[in-house]
Amino acid sequence: MTLTISGFDGVLTAAQEGSEWAWHILVGDTAPALLGFFRSRGVSNPENLAGDVFIDLGRNLNAFRGDESGFRSWVFVIAHRHMSDELRKQKRITTNLATDSTENRTKPPARARARNIDAFHLLETLTPDQQDAISLRVVAELSLDETAEVMEKSVETVQGLQRRGLSSIQKQVEHKGVPR
Repeated sequence: MTLTISGFDGVLTAAQEGSEWAWHILVGDTAPALLGFFRSRGVSNPENLAGDVFIDLGRNLNAFRGDESGFRSWVFVIAHRHMSDELRKQKRITTNLATDSTENRTKPPARARARNIDAFHLLETLTPDQQDAISLRVVAELSLDETAEVMEKSVETVQGLQRRGLSSIQKQVEHKGVPR
């Protein structure tokens, strides 16, 4: 996140005091990584989910204490919780549709669009934790410490998930080629 007006602390303080310009900077600097993370994880409506995250941030912004790195971690902790709830909900809906009628077995629209992108295919073959680790590190550009905090796992566990996930992707590309 790169903030140019008064540095991060000044922007955060202004946002906590209700400044609209400061809130726009925080949202503008955070939203692209947040949307990329949600898209990489197959969330059906990443924009709506990001909106839910920003509502939570707005409600709790005055309680936040910390630096820029801590803020990014805090944002993605909230985002990860919302995403986990959303993916569980999507799974229930898909399961219910499948039991209602075999003709209704469809993937959410964002997931269907993501299937056209090779990288998303590769991510889909990984475990959910490996997907989170790689998406948070690569798409959201979080550090190992920030990713560990978001995932509520140790740095060593995140490193292992990332390493195994990338190794799996590398093997797929070497042996099968990139899925289409």
